[in-house]
Amino acid sequence: MLDPALHAAVDELHPLAYGEPPAPHHDLPAHVRAASAIRRLQRHLVIVQDDVNAFAIFDPEDGDVFPVMLPRGPGERRTFDDIIGNKRHKMDLEALALLPDERLVAFGSGASAPRESLAVLSRREPPFVRDGAELYRSLRAQSAFAGSQLNIEGAVVAGGRLLLFQRGNGAVSAGRAPNNAIATIDLETFVRWLDSRGPLPPLLDVTPFDLGEIGGSPLGFTDAALARDGRIAVIACAEDSADALTDGPVLGCRFGWLEPGGALRMTDVIEDGRPTRLKLEGIEGRPDTTGEFDVVADGDDPLAPSLLGRLAVRE
Repeated sequence: MLDPALHAAVDELHPLAYGEPPAPHHDLPAHVRAASAIRRLQRHLVIVQDDVNAFAIFDPEDGDVFPVMLPRGPGERRTFDDIIGNKRHKMDLEALALLPDERLVAFGSGASAPRESLAVLSRREPPFVRDGAELYRSLRAQSAFAGSQLNIEGAVVAGGRLLLFQRGNGAVSAGRAPNNAIATIDLETFVRWLDSRGPLPPLLDVTPFDLGEIGGSPLGFTDAALARDGRIAVIACAEDSADALTDGPVLGCRFGWLEPGGALRMTDVIEDGRPTRLKLEGIEGRPDTTGEFDVVADGDDPLAPSLLGRLAVRE
């Protein structure tokens, strides 16, 4: 699976802080934190945060970063962490898909009941949160996809399909082992369900993947993106954690190309000449190239800003 002809390096890293700190009543930190997915919408990059009820918008032209508020959660809070003591209530938004109508849909991981929501960003109406419990029940019921613990980490729209990426970092449970997999859903059917105009979309196909391990910890998908040439770029991290709800030290990160035939070629992500220990959680292709991506890294520290950087890939 490791391809010696494939090379990936991360650089140009910088912290993501809001140009103007949000007012205290918004209940947001002054920086982007727990960045978990990224998508380009016209000239802007839209970033999802897994423990904050807000999208972050980055303008590459002037470097400005500003929040777009999502509705408040339990306790009228927008920020969720162990410091406050409300981390169990976070939506855990981990994946972001750009629909053909330019709406963005963020997916909760599904690892627990509060994490079964979808957040929708549109220029036509205020952002809103849609209950996704029935969708997550159907995904969890597919053991070939969910394994021992559902944990959606990536969402890609490609060729009339919605691809969901399951991260296999759960604990063994009820005889089920954690696994990495990609599920395929018909995009039109999903959009009709999202808009409450149709039934729940079925899974059309599930493909499991053995991503290997680093230092004894299994690699798990953390995001994916559609490249200009039709291939899908994936990133995967090895995290020394007990289950999908617990953070741990990152032992390594890999980039991969998912070829049209289904083969997956991977390589270690290099930072300053050695394998990175960054937890890369979001990836999006840069315009006019197939070899450069914007990536976001989550340091699992609520007091520190997430990082935005460049991932350069050559073959």
